[in-house]
Amino acid sequence: MPLRITTLAERPEFAATLWDMDHAWAGFMMNDPVADFFYPAATRTFADFVLVADDEAEPGRLVARGCMIPYPSKDDPLPDGGWDTVIRRGRIARDSAAGTDRVSALEITVRRDRLGSGVSPLMVAAMREHAARLGFSELVAPVRPNQKHLEPHTPMEEYAFRTRPDGLPHDAWLRVHVRAGGKIVRVASRSMVIAGSLAEWRAWTGLPFDRSGPVEVPGALTPVHCDVAHDHAVYVEPNVWVSHPLA
Repeated sequence: MPLRITTLAERPEFAATLWDMDHAWAGFMMNDPVADFFYPAATRTFADFVLVADDEAEPGRLVARGCMIPYPSKDDPLPDGGWDTVIRRGRIARDSAAGTDRVSALEITVRRDRLGSGVSPLMVAAMREHAARLGFSELVAPVRPNQKHLEPHTPMEEYAFRTRPDGLPHDAWLRVHVRAGGKIVRVASRSMVIAGSLAEWRAWTGLPFDRSGPVEVPGALTPVHCDVAHDHAVYVEPNVWVSHPLA
C-alpha cells in the first residue's frame, strides 16, 4: 500500500504513540543520556522535524518515523561527536532562540513487521524533500551502518568505505543513503557514548560483565569496554557522516 508520509506537526494524533512502535533497536541503545535532550521534547518542540508514515491498509497505525534536528555548524559541520553533538547543539540553539544553519537526520525507525519491505528508502527520500522545503541546501546524517554489528572488531574507517563490485557500499543502510543521492564523507568516531555501572549493563544486555576488557554485545557496532575494578562499562559508537546535497 502507498505510504502517507507527513510531519508530526501535520498529524499530531501520532504524538501519543510515536515511541510505542515495535522496533528492532537493541535495549542498551535506549540509554544514551544525550537522547533526553531530544526525545522528550520531540513531539512539541521539534514536531516540524519529525516525519510519520502510515498506509491505506492500516490508516492511523504508524509504519515508520523519521527524526531530524536543525543545529548550528559552529565551523565544525560534521563533528566527531556525531549524533550526540548535533542533538546537544540543536536543543541548546532551540532553547536559546539561536540561529541554525544545518539540519541532521537522527533516525529512521521502521516497524519490525515492515522491515525489508522498501519503507526505508521512501523515508530517506521524504527526509530529503522535507529538508529542502524547509530551506536547507544539505541534509547530513550520522548513519549507523546496520550490518556493522556483525563485525564489531573491524575499524569503522575500513568498514564505512568498503564497496561491492558495483561500487555501492557493502553495508545495506549506507547503500540506501548513497542510492538516494548521499555521499559518504567521514567517520564520526564518538557519535554516541553510553556509560553505566556493571549492574546496569547486565540489566540492559543479560550478559555477565564479570571480566575486564572488551565485551561483544549483540547489536553493538564495537565492543563495550568493561572495567570490573571500577564497576563501570562504556560503549563508544562510531557512526558514518553522510551528506545529502539538496539541489
